[in-house]
Amino acid sequence: MDTIDQRYLVQQNKLSDEGSKPPVFAKVMRSKEGKFEGVSFIKNKEKATIMTVAEAEEAIAWATARKPNAREYATKIICVGQ
Repeated sequence: MDTIDQRYLVQQNKLSDEGSKPPVFAKVMRSKEGKFEGVSFIKNKEKATIMTVAEAEEAIAWATARKPNAREYATKIICVGQ
């Protein structure tokens, strides 16, 4: 039986602040059936959603397409321990 490699977070840093503000992390919103519905970004790293690489890429794609100020942020996938 394969184990699912869920150990990644999506992190955003505001480009204009250059390190003065802490990063924010993605919290994925899912329906009761588990279907992806969207992403919100939160400050609390412990409450962020831990994902697979594919789920993280889906979250980034959704945020880039749907969030009007997404271009103001550097978005990246990080490993949970970072």
